[in-house]
Amino acid sequence: MGSTSKVDVTYLVGLMSGTSVDGIDAAAIKLSPSPEKEFGIEAEVLAFENTPFPAHVRSKIFELFDPSNATVDKVGAMNMWLGELYAQAAMSVIGKCGLTPSQIFAIGSHGQTIYHAPEEKIMDGYNLHCTVQIGESAVIANRTGIPCISDFRVADMAVGGQGAPLVPFTEYLLFNHPEKTSLLQNIGGIGNVTVLPANASPEEVYAYDTGPGNMIIDGLVSRLFAPMTMDTGGEIAAGGQVIDELLKWMQQDEYYTMPLPKSTGRERFGEQYAAQMIQLMEANNWKAEDVIATATRLTAWSIADSYERYIAPKHQAQQLLIGGGGSYNQTLLRDLRQLFAPYGVQVLTQEDIGSNSDAKEAVAFAVLAYHTMKQLPNNVTQVTGASRPVVMGKIAWPYPQPGRFE
Repeated sequence: MGSTSKVDVTYLVGLMSGTSVDGIDAAAIKLSPSPEKEFGIEAEVLAFENTPFPAHVRSKIFELFDPSNATVDKVGAMNMWLGELYAQAAMSVIGKCGLTPSQIFAIGSHGQTIYHAPEEKIMDGYNLHCTVQIGESAVIANRTGIPCISDFRVADMAVGGQGAPLVPFTEYLLFNHPEKTSLLQNIGGIGNVTVLPANASPEEVYAYDTGPGNMIIDGLVSRLFAPMTMDTGGEIAAGGQVIDELLKWMQQDEYYTMPLPKSTGRERFGEQYAAQMIQLMEANNWKAEDVIATATRLTAWSIADSYERYIAPKHQAQQLLIGGGGSYNQTLLRDLRQLFAPYGVQVLTQEDIGSNSDAKEAVAFAVLAYHTMKQLPNNVTQVTGASRPVVMGKIAWPYPQPGRFE
């Protein structure tokens, strides 16, 4: 993990749209020296915005999750279309914090994942595991006049890693604590946790995807409670009861017992999974709200089960810090607090510590972009399974403006 102890005050923008496809998160940040921290870095969020995708855009993105529908012409067009939307989001958040594009060092854009297959796939002696994120960085760079870094995951995969999760790199830089063992749990479409042992060295940090976050819940709500696309605040789940038989069926998925490192995505827990649950619901005459309550409990259970399975034998955690859209689901938070109480782990949200749950991943890709521009490694090998550190991200340069890069 490369040191950033000589970082000057730098302004960056991070862009993120996750597996829930609810919109574009854009964060403008100030990166500055922090002598109190081992790696000397402090990130301050100057402005944050979430721009929902138009309904027709969201629908077309979802079409691309099915490889049989994701034809080259559709993927190529959406790649350019998202580039335009990301560029607009970047310019908006820059204006919101009172900066100008010429003051922004770089934009880090995660892009929209449409396919992620991290498992080993050997053909002709080569490992052809792959991942696909779209949202053309050349469009972003040339609309904003700012260098744009994108396609972060493939460099890690090129050296044997899974290309995920990537956020633990920045979580270590920003959240490492000398006395507390913290679990940083993001709940987007997929849930992922970063384990930060007290006073950890970079080599002691580990992370993995815990399983579905909001993905199954959102998929069910979209089918059963249309035109709703999510269980806002966990209100539907709060009105239901957990179906033990269904929960036990969900808990049997082999993902939960796979060894680390591991990551997952829509290919396992997406539309096909939600369709199976609805078939079971109809066959057993279960109530829709009970199915949503069960899916919500499954997400909470998967996080607690992963703590007991992979973390507690090594580290007693003091706090579970929740970020992402799931942090606003009060039923999910209630379930997590119940499940973690026996372990003596306090469940908090990013807001509880004065931060922003939605902004965390966008901030992470801004920080990752800084390292790319400085040619510093920005993956955590024991997290992704990569054979060595690499500099992740591809840089798209705008046409130089007078004085822009002097």
